[in-house]
Amino acid sequence: MARLAWFTPLRPAKSGIAWYSEALLSRPFTAHSIDVFVDAEPDDCGRPSGVAAVYAAHEFIWRHHREPYDLIVYQIGNAPYHDYMWAYAFRYPGLVVLHDGQLHHARARMLLRHKRVDDYRAEFLYNHPDANSGLVELGQAGLLGSLTYFWPMLRALVESSRTIVVHNHWLADQLRERHPGTLIDVIEMGVPEFAPREGARHAIRSQFGLHEDAVVFVSLGKVTPEKRIREAIRSLAAIAEAAPEVRLLLAGEPVRTYDMSAEARRLGVEDKVVFLGYVPDDMVDDVLAAADVSLCMRWPTSRETSASWLRCLAAGKPSIVTDLVHTADVPVINPRDWTVLGAGDSDRAVSVSVEMIDEPALLTFAIRRLARDGRMRARLGVNAQELWARRFRIDRMTGDYEKAITTALAVAQPAAVAGQPSHLRSDGIEFTRELLGESMLLEREVASLWTEHTRLSR
Repeated sequence: MARLAWFTPLRPAKSGIAWYSEALLSRPFTAHSIDVFVDAEPDDCGRPSGVAAVYAAHEFIWRHHREPYDLIVYQIGNAPYHDYMWAYAFRYPGLVVLHDGQLHHARARMLLRHKRVDDYRAEFLYNHPDANSGLVELGQAGLLGSLTYFWPMLRALVESSRTIVVHNHWLADQLRERHPGTLIDVIEMGVPEFAPREGARHAIRSQFGLHEDAVVFVSLGKVTPEKRIREAIRSLAAIAEAAPEVRLLLAGEPVRTYDMSAEARRLGVEDKVVFLGYVPDDMVDDVLAAADVSLCMRWPTSRETSASWLRCLAAGKPSIVTDLVHTADVPVINPRDWTVLGAGDSDRAVSVSVEMIDEPALLTFAIRRLARDGRMRARLGVNAQELWARRFRIDRMTGDYEKAITTALAVAQPAAVAGQPSHLRSDGIEFTRELLGESMLLEREVASLWTEHTRLSR
């Protein structure tokens, strides 16, 4: 039986990847024993049923020294919940699951927050040796904005890992072309079966004043500019007179810099927009039951796979999505002429896809058509649930993880990569102490070494 160390956030962290990991680790991994390492007090986190134990991250070094893990799995994304992992990923290479196709936001936030400008500069230029050096100065001043997506800062992590896992084939092909020396695998994300509480549709609608004949569009997740919420509210205002039955349900935590309630008031549709705020994971299916159409738009994109969109598929909900290159294998409807795009059977479209080049008009077309056309909603919804059943079930994802772990176990630990910035390897000790407390770490290291010395002396 292989022993795995698994770095991931767990609830109560308000993280989609915490939910993802818990759903995955609640399934049995028959050949493996898994310890999870979190950036929190273990007693505050739930322990998924497939996990042997949950430990604070500072426990890892001495536990790994005492009884080495066969493989370390890192669930890495851009959100701050993953920052603690970077102190380990270069010192203890493993299987890295990239939930985002760019990590510039994470690296800039971590390094610049600690005023490590020289380290940021060195890391940027190593990852992108052909970039104009002036870009580094814009980045360290926080002036790159959405241009950061053009410089993903992935090279160092990819080349230092035993294997890499991503969630879509387009991103895998891009990484294989740029990093032919690293094994890149694909595991399509899975979500559980749709399971709302009995009577959830009526209960949610009654609670928030949504009439039974209202056509409810829902957006799940943090209310950020990337979710195109402002654009959706503007489209709602544009069709308010023609489609008075349409309502918009925003089920996600607001951010201070993006006040959508003020936007709704300014456009005179505050009575048509309902703000739920943060919705716990166990209520998401109830909210989806109350909705008729999901808004799953994203721009700019890190080439991520949206778990919210997959949950909408599982719920059999039609969706409006952004036209993105890494989801081109999904059949969708083009609202310019209502023809089907994408791979596969033309009768299997699951979404209406909006091109960014003409987003305002196309989004308005899509909302108006789906509000009026119940037959189209029903057909897309049936297709959505069938797509989920074919590609995005939890048990399918679990089987793919088993294969990826087996492959990674057979890959040798990579040697230190020549030319990498020195701070990447030294961070495994020095930055860990800075983040997690030097005294506790050293106590654990000394205790484990003394135990090992005593055992060998006998």
